[in-house]
Amino acid sequence: MSITTVARSASALAGLVMGVARLVASFVSAMTPRKTVLITGTSSGIGRAAVHHFSAKGYNVAATMRRPEAETALGALANTKLYALDVTDNDSIERAMDAASKDFGAIDVLVNNAGYGVDGVFEAMTDETIAKQFETNVFGLMKTTRAAIPRMRAQGGGAIVQVASMGGRLAFPLFSIYHGTKWAVEGFSESLQYELAPFNIRVKLVEPGAIKTDFYGRSRVFVGGERAEYRSIVEKAEKVSQGPAQTGAPAELVAATIERAARHTGRRMRFAVGAPAPMLLALRRLLPDSLFFAIVRASYGL
Repeated sequence: MSITTVARSASALAGLVMGVARLVASFVSAMTPRKTVLITGTSSGIGRAAVHHFSAKGYNVAATMRRPEAETALGALANTKLYALDVTDNDSIERAMDAASKDFGAIDVLVNNAGYGVDGVFEAMTDETIAKQFETNVFGLMKTTRAAIPRMRAQGGGAIVQVASMGGRLAFPLFSIYHGTKWAVEGFSESLQYELAPFNIRVKLVEPGAIKTDFYGRSRVFVGGERAEYRSIVEKAEKVSQGPAQTGAPAELVAATIERAARHTGRRMRFAVGAPAPMLLALRRLLPDSLFFAIVRASYGL
């Protein structure tokens, strides 16, 4: 038998093996139950990108928002249904989770994405402004997490992915209460993962950096910019903080990281994504407070 004949036989055999492998993979995929993810805050930004990503990856997607009747596009995605859910309303959360469980059979992954940012002069912030920020970013996240736990425990496990921020482990000027909410989410989630591990419920934190979303535009709440006493720091901080609106990473990058975190079964808990999050979080761990604070002041011209 010539070398050419052997090579052709080997090539044909390799092709046959690859074809069988694809058939087996297709069969296994068809026989594996489709996972279901429930995502909060899907009307825009990271949440909306996450719906597209999970749908493309073959998940059942329960896309939730306060007014799903106003949404015209997401419901047309494969295996995707829309549900009304307000994270500040326990009854709304229970109704949405009950409906999604009935439609899809289970909720395997909860993505807590709903939230918004308040920045500005703390002295100028009212009790109502502060309370609303914490009601959505912290207490709302806690409510949806609490509602998901018994459902996941009963089905033998699941994953809870909290969309936090690099701002949950470091801080910048004029974001005091926003940082307060994200630091709270980090501490809450880190403690909670010990409680839920015996039930095979994994808790993961995704920590976006500068991302191009409505966080810097339509969703932004800025307070105290008119205060003369703070004019200098406001003007300097504004020049820096608005940069990500044009130069930030795409929301799709965060969506892919959320899905990766949801699949991750190892001990890793935190997933930083989008520059400058990985670099700044590494520096925050390595540098003393005085040096890191000096770097932040210099970057803002303070």
